[in-house]
Parts: sequence; C-alpha cells; structure tokens
Amino acid sequence: MAKVKELFDVYAKGEFPLIGGYIVSAFFDDATTYSKYEIISYSNVKDIYASDEGIVFQADGQKIFALIEPANYPSKHIEPAYRNDLQKIPYRFKEVELITTTRQDRIMIGKEPVMTYTNFTIMRSRGQNYSYLFWLSDDIMEAMGEYFMKTLWKEAGVPRSDAQKSSAAILQVFEKILIKTE
Repeated sequence: MAKVKELFDVYAKGEFPLIGGYIVSAFFDDATTYSKYEIISYSNVKDIYASDEGIVFQADGQKIFALIEPANYPSKHIEPAYRNDLQKIPYRFKEVELITTTRQDRIMIGKEPVMTYTNFTIMRSRGQNYSYLFWLSDDIMEAMGEYFMKTLWKEAGVPRSDAQKSSAAILQVFEKILIKTE
C-alpha cells in the first residue's frame, strides 16, 4: 500500500522524497460543508524550504483542484475562478466536471491539470485543514481512490454513493498527472 504521511511532519524529519510524489491538501470551511482539495504531482525537485507561509517547492508541479459546494451556498452563480481566496479554484464552469449529489450539493472537478513551472507553495495547515504526502508507488491509483472516497464521504459530508462517483472522476484526471519513473 502507498506510504502516506502528514506533509509538514515529513519536512520536519527530513524524509522528503526528492524524486517526486503527490501532495493532497484539503481546506474546509468552518461554518459550512464547503470544501476544497488541491492535488499536486511534483518532480524535478531543485530545492524544498520552509517559509512563513508554508513549504516552498522549487520543482515542476501539476495540480488538480476539486471543490464541494453545499446546496445552500449563496454565491453559486459566481465562477469558481472568481470566488474569494479561500473558496476559489482556477477553473471556470465550462472547465470543470460538475456532479450534483442526491442532496443537491455540487462537486466541481477540474477537467485538466494546471501546470506550475519553477515553484509552488503548500500553505501551513490551520484548523481542520491538512496536507498529506503520498510517496510514489505501484498502487497509487488505488490509494488515491480510497483516500478520496473516504475523505469526500466522511470529512466533506458527501453521500457515500456520490463520493464513490466523485472519487472515480478525480482519478480520471489524476491519471493525467502520474509521474513516470522510467
């Protein structure tokens, strides 16, 4: 099974895999079930260092974003790219796969990864937010599928059947950012 640890613990212990890996950051709204996920595939690491905001990677990265918007979200009409900083993802409505749950919540998953060249920063975890590091492994697709099924269902409050469907949709895009080790 894929090795998974909390990102900032891995950094503090100096255990970072420089060959590459996958980082999943989850951001939860304290007052609602609005949730945002950022999945990063990183490789070609030149440096990793701590800053006031978090951990800076001087590396190539590909990102996928997903968000869960509760049925009563008041700004549904605003494009995801134009929402406030805590609630936005870099996609417009036409650039996301939209899944409406049985409870009428909406799940938006970017159809294409976003490429970051030179560097990116993983923000420090605050409150119930977190970042996990997934090591490269032969079963990474299975590990990611299981992770997203559980987190969408248990942490983001998505009904189980919709969490399964959404996890499968995330995996379809995740396949595009798999790191080639050969």
